[in-house]
Amino acid sequence: MKIMLSLFIGLVSLLASSLSYAQTGKVYDELTLQSEILGSERKYAIYLPPDYETSERSYPVLYLLHGAGDDQTGWVQFGEVLHIADRAIHEGKATPMIIVMPDADTGRRGYFNQIDGDWNYEDFFFEEFIPHVEGKYRIKGEKQYRAVAGLSMGGGGSMIYALHHPELFSSAAPLSAYVGPLSLDEMKRRMDTKNYTDQQLQAYYENHNALSLIAQIPEEDKKAIRWYIDCGDDDFLYEGNSLVHIAMRKHEIPHEFRIRDGGHTWTYWRKSLPLVLQYVTQAFHQY
Repeated sequence: MKIMLSLFIGLVSLLASSLSYAQTGKVYDELTLQSEILGSERKYAIYLPPDYETSERSYPVLYLLHGAGDDQTGWVQFGEVLHIADRAIHEGKATPMIIVMPDADTGRRGYFNQIDGDWNYEDFFFEEFIPHVEGKYRIKGEKQYRAVAGLSMGGGGSMIYALHHPELFSSAAPLSAYVGPLSLDEMKRRMDTKNYTDQQLQAYYENHNALSLIAQIPEEDKKAIRWYIDCGDDDFLYEGNSLVHIAMRKHEIPHEFRIRDGGHTWTYWRKSLPLVLQYVTQAFHQY
């Protein structure tokens, strides 16, 4: 009888484990909202964790930004967000969370307000997109439960967004980030400057360059964000990421800085994503 009972308990445990792993999250990658700020319909993708449809709880959220040349489907198609997030959650390395991936490639490319004032994507993101998503899905709305990450252009977006709004994010994880032009002259070479004064160009540069923003962080905000910065040793953006690390050390801003073997590739970023999910989970939890 004891042997039969032990076998029965073992079978039940195995079945429960199998059912747990059979549960998967869901990804929707053609969702839309109408933006008055951008005057267009905007697409986004979303990952919902395995227990979203069977629970009534609210979840922390990670805003995950794509790079140049991709759209809201980049992290879904190439980044394998569904498989990676499901596995991290099932293994207990990440808490169940909602992952939101906006499109910043349609219309004009990029995550920031344009200097001409005709395309204010950052205003859209904070004034329309976040309220829309967090009103539609069961998302915890407090700073502690909101994080931002991204790769390349999206790495830069996540870095600048966190620097602009430390009151909104608990963690930021820029991957292989484009940290902005490293000098005002570099910015001028990249854009048509004839319609702007030197003062306008200087102000725009300082507001969209990570090094300038880091130097301006008030003492009381230096620990407002948990930073995880990750870049491959063969990445062409290695210099900018290293300078950000040095600047944060100089200004005594706590952060994690990771250099791993690899370049500016999806192979690298797919290996980064589980580490990001673990890192933002630490802020979502009490520790």
